[in-house]
Amino acid sequence: MKVELYEHAMRAGLTRRGMLRGATCLASAAALGGLPALARAQGGLRAEILKIPGVGRGSPTDADWRKVGELCLGGTKASVQPGEFAGVELTFMGLNNQNLHNFLFRGFLRPWEEYTGAKINWIDLAQADYNARLQQSIATGTVDFDILEMGAPFEGDTAGRGLLDEMPSWVADMIEMDDYVGYLKAPVGTWDGKTYRVAIDGDCHTFAYRTDYFGPGSISGMDAPPKTWEEVNAASKALVGKEDPLTGLPAHGYLDPLKGWGGFGFYFLENRAAAYAKHPDDPAWLFDPDTMKPRVNNPAWVQAIQDVMDLIATPGVYPADQINADPGTTAFSQFLAGTGSMLMWWGDVGSSARTSDTSVVGDVVGFGINPGATRVWNSKTGAWEEGYNEAPNMAYIGWGIYVTSRVSGDEKKRKAAWSAAAHLGGKDLSLWTSAYPSGFQPYRNSHFQFGEWEEAGYDRAFVEDYLGSNADSYNHPNAAIEPRIPGIFQYYSVAEDELAKGFAGQYGSAQETADAIAAAWEKITDQIGRESQVALYKASLGL
Repeated sequence: MKVELYEHAMRAGLTRRGMLRGATCLASAAALGGLPALARAQGGLRAEILKIPGVGRGSPTDADWRKVGELCLGGTKASVQPGEFAGVELTFMGLNNQNLHNFLFRGFLRPWEEYTGAKINWIDLAQADYNARLQQSIATGTVDFDILEMGAPFEGDTAGRGLLDEMPSWVADMIEMDDYVGYLKAPVGTWDGKTYRVAIDGDCHTFAYRTDYFGPGSISGMDAPPKTWEEVNAASKALVGKEDPLTGLPAHGYLDPLKGWGGFGFYFLENRAAAYAKHPDDPAWLFDPDTMKPRVNNPAWVQAIQDVMDLIATPGVYPADQINADPGTTAFSQFLAGTGSMLMWWGDVGSSARTSDTSVVGDVVGFGINPGATRVWNSKTGAWEEGYNEAPNMAYIGWGIYVTSRVSGDEKKRKAAWSAAAHLGGKDLSLWTSAYPSGFQPYRNSHFQFGEWEEAGYDRAFVEDYLGSNADSYNHPNAAIEPRIPGIFQYYSVAEDELAKGFAGQYGSAQETADAIAAAWEKITDQIGRESQVALYKASLGL
């Protein structure tokens, strides 16, 4: 949809269920361009950047990213002299997914480069290639980057091996870390009591659905969107043979990604499994915390795999060739493009629904937390418990910017690397990335203020729904949080491989598929060291 729809959309800042209200804006540290300095001193910077590119002007471009980056240089100018980093070259490794991530960073950092004199060289990776590239660098000791875009699950593999540089105190002050939502604060971003991460994202998976599919008289036959995974499957089957009310093409229900994505695809089975497997009285749901024995083949996980297999076995439930659809396909080529009616994905699908030129569903999309289940498996008693259970999946704990120990012996280069990281993780710039397509979703308390969004001209109802789904997931008492343990993406990657075999019919049942994953996970644990993994897993769960 055009940005005018999104701007008409995000007017209201926060959540339908009790987030902070009000809109205190930060002033710019310098008067840039031709707007009155007084306006910025009154908090106009945040309102100003939210108007870039502006209503009806299409998706943001490199020129917009550069303008936002320039306007948000206040912290840099307060801590760095012009040209202070002349002659410094830094290598930055990150993603190029959907022309986001590194593409935006280039624009945001170009004014920073011009002001500081530093130069950044870029390593761009597709999501499916990211894990292998990072793990290879770690295993071979050939880290060839100074700044790294990385998720918190990799902190065990990097900080735990001494590969990261500790954050200077001035950076923490500059980025205002106290503004992070609760679950992104320490111990996330830390290791052995030291802080390493500048957060730029707050990942959790939320439920997106088509409002024109659900409601009285709708084609699904349901008066409201599904609340449980059982209802998701029932609705998906009921839609077979019907016509999409928006596109006129075949209607489809839930969009499971059936192809792996470099380990990241496992999160989408986790969504289904969390409702069955994450008991409210037990923080663990992936492994037994005392032994690291996998839980991925217990009845809860088997039920989640069986749910997917049931849909695979139902002709017409999925779009054609869904076996080759990875999560990027389900979000950007299918759901946002008008194929399918339900999706679990990272929350920034919400902003893309209204700001991406390729989206056609912006007027007919609603949001909620991860669907629940009518029963939950109690691993302590080894039995099912009847009753509604929900568990939002805090998938990946958000992207962050990290500085590697390659710069630790060169104070000028070290300061330059941390200055770049702080610029990308700045409080004002982060507001823009949460509102426009960036690959990131809201992750600061200040992203959830009604007044600020309303002043920007966004529609309150949409934002209450969109931001509310994020806030309700972050703050949920039974959130399923993944461990920051070494090798976590080794576990996820091999799970994807075994799931692919199961979905293709190479295993005889969901149980066999789950058993194959569990056996592979046991080998990884033994290779890494079971005793140390138990200790780190317990620590990550707060046990």
